[in-house]
Amino acid sequence: MALTVDEALRRGEEAWSDDDVEGALEWAEKALELDPQALGGLDLKAHALAELGELEAAAVAFDDLIEREPQNPVHLLSAAEVRVRWAQDDRDALEEALELLDRAHALSRGDAELAPEVALLRGLALNQLGDSEGALACLDQVLEDDPDHPEARLERGFALFELNRLDEAQRALESLTRDHPDEAWAFHYLALIAERKGKDPAPAFAKARAIDPQAFPPPVHLSPEDFDAAVAEAIERLPAHARPALENAILTVEPIPGDEDVNEGLSPTILGVFHGTPVDERSPVEAAHHLTARITLFQRNLERFAHTREELIDEIRITVLHEVGHLLGLDEDELYQRGLD
Repeated sequence: MALTVDEALRRGEEAWSDDDVEGALEWAEKALELDPQALGGLDLKAHALAELGELEAAAVAFDDLIEREPQNPVHLLSAAEVRVRWAQDDRDALEEALELLDRAHALSRGDAELAPEVALLRGLALNQLGDSEGALACLDQVLEDDPDHPEARLERGFALFELNRLDEAQRALESLTRDHPDEAWAFHYLALIAERKGKDPAPAFAKARAIDPQAFPPPVHLSPEDFDAAVAEAIERLPAHARPALENAILTVEPIPGDEDVNEGLSPTILGVFHGTPVDERSPVEAAHHLTARITLFQRNLERFAHTREELIDEIRITVLHEVGHLLGLDEDELYQRGLD
């Protein structure tokens, strides 16, 4: 008996129920071979791709679903979710996700199940975009409905940390670890909080590493001399037209950002920062414009960002180039377009 679309989808759903995601994807593909217009096959394919971590392909599949059923809020929500979870620092993908969430919200008003999911994903996206105040408002909405929501509680702790509300962040994350003692990211951020408070972060860092050694390997560390040498090499590799701008600038290295910078909106985990008037904005009659500009690199943040010595040295180079770009007058969007965000 020839295989039918319905039979392929039935077997795909059985595989999905048995946690055989690859099998579910295979049956979804077979259903689509039989009928490229089979919505059930495309829906199963999209979810299977997302579950397998093939998020870019999943986004394409969900976009196909949206094109065919533009008023379906579940498709919009799913398309937003893969962008939020795949985006990392891809601001274009995050902005697309927020637009999809706006559409999903408009179509799901009064839906008690979808509203918290929309709010959660909006909170995740806003946090990644640096709008921690906005993220906090969304996450509080989720927690009003479900006070024990683990991901919302974790992300709320992140937002409070980004806002330098350290005591609140610490209480939130300590409460989470009591209920979920295997949440490695909570311990990692408790270590960052301890560090900012001038306390020993090592026990919490070690706890995070013990729970998830792949996500939290031991940080790469360079001696002051080796770090300075890596910075000097990064400067040497700057484009020739950029080097003269450093003649009226100093480059310093600090462990982590100070409270003054963080309270002005700088992320506590930022890798570097430029302070001063960009070259292209300086007026010959404004003395303040010609004060020495300053680029600061944050060594501990850079060391935690990299997993190998080679990655660290490369990230030092990229960060120097990024901050020199600000010195030359490039804004964040222009740096992002050049791959220097």
